[in-house]
Amino acid sequence: MKTDQQTFCPSAQPDWQGAKVFGVVGGTPDAPETAYLATPAPVSDELLKLADPVAPDEVFRIAAPCACSGCGHFDSAQSSCTLAQKIVRWVPMVSESLPVCGIRSECRWWQQEGRAACLRCPQVVTRNLMPTDAMRDAANPELR
Repeated sequence: MKTDQQTFCPSAQPDWQGAKVFGVVGGTPDAPETAYLATPAPVSDELLKLADPVAPDEVFRIAAPCACSGCGHFDSAQSSCTLAQKIVRWVPMVSESLPVCGIRSECRWWQQEGRAACLRCPQVVTRNLMPTDAMRDAANPELR
């Protein structure tokens, strides 16, 4: 699978090569909120075990090199992430100022959608068991 080593997906899985934790999800199931780490931490078995008894992607925001055409959310013709586009279009802002983020300079969502993506990012949970309708639709790669 081809990846873009310079651009990171902020909604990656813990087993992706080069994965690093850049945030911890808190808040409530109805209103999740990411607390961003000052410095992202490489994913390790020890770190992932801290999420027990739930799945790591319910607790951690993980970034990894963008999988590009290996991802259902990537539009190869436009060289863009449709997940980022849909989150900006369909999901309301949860912040009025840019959150402090250790991956912003290499984040595909920031590079592609700018400030609008960052103002929505704190509510994103990769494995969200209680997503809003807008978040569920945005996460569906079949919807454009």
